[in-house]
Amino acid sequence: MSSFTLGLAIIGGLVLAALVAWQTWTSRRNTPRQPQPDAPASAAGHPADPLAERSEPTFDTDTDPVPLPLPEKRPGLDALIDIIAPIALEAPASGEAALAAMPPTRRAGSKPFAVEGLSVETGEWEQPHAGRRYSAFQAGVQMANRTGALNEIEYSEFVMKAQAFADAVNGAPEFPEMLHEVARARELDQFASDHDAQLGFTLRARNAAWSPGYVQQNAARLGFVSGVIPGRMVLPAQVHGMPPVLGLSFDTQAAMAEDPALSAIREVTLSLDVPQVDRSERPFVRMRESAIALAASMDGLITDDNGQVIRPESLDGIGADLEQLYDTLDGRDLSAGSALARRLFS
Repeated sequence: MSSFTLGLAIIGGLVLAALVAWQTWTSRRNTPRQPQPDAPASAAGHPADPLAERSEPTFDTDTDPVPLPLPEKRPGLDALIDIIAPIALEAPASGEAALAAMPPTRRAGSKPFAVEGLSVETGEWEQPHAGRRYSAFQAGVQMANRTGALNEIEYSEFVMKAQAFADAVNGAPEFPEMLHEVARARELDQFASDHDAQLGFTLRARNAAWSPGYVQQNAARLGFVSGVIPGRMVLPAQVHGMPPVLGLSFDTQAAMAEDPALSAIREVTLSLDVPQVDRSERPFVRMRESAIALAASMDGLITDDNGQVIRPESLDGIGADLEQLYDTLDGRDLSAGSALARRLFS
């Protein structure tokens, strides 16, 4: 064999070896990362935090802890966010009669509709129950929610439903003036629109994609649990029955795939519905710490919706703005996480 032929053979072998190496690297790069059986919480992935050096998340602060709220009972009608029409009775009515007189749907347009009775036994307003007697009733409709302000058509539907209920229980309703209440609804809706905040961080894979199991494993280490929708996890509140503090979501189709291990996920979203979560849960701090921890353990980047990496100073600014928002909601008696705020911002 001539030296020329030998040289070609060597070059061909090197090219073939390079192709095999490239294909192997590409295959590994494109294969989604899988969960590690019985892996310790600090062993998955490689440190790749774009914002700070790797550190385990902590939810403690140097300040005195804020006491968590007690679980609330089902919220009743409140003139702060409801239009209320009192219904006077000639004689006490039974809970059975009130339940039978209820409309088939508890909405006026897109706004919640409710009836409460003044219990003869307790002297308190409550939703009608069988076996109770009521000395008066009141019907109410919510003035605004995330669909907008109550309008004239919805107010008219409220009046018709309340009047039909009052007729069935031999009551006499008294309705407030429509134009005044619609104007009040618009003012409340404007306030809500100006102070509604729903935050989201996108965590994007630097290199290898993630499998659903890999995402779930890393999120579970931070306290997230599976939600009712495939591809969604939540960080539960510390008070039972309250809305989750944070949400984490990824491609639903990937979560429902026949073989999820082969599904490639390149981004997940952390979300916070600010008015729904009590500030004592420290939701933004926990959102920030969760994002940093996941970026480090999963080799990801924290970005905004446009794919731009979020810098530490930007996070600091968001936190400061949220504190002002919390103060504003408190001043309006619509504190984040309260029953009224959860109804208004829904």
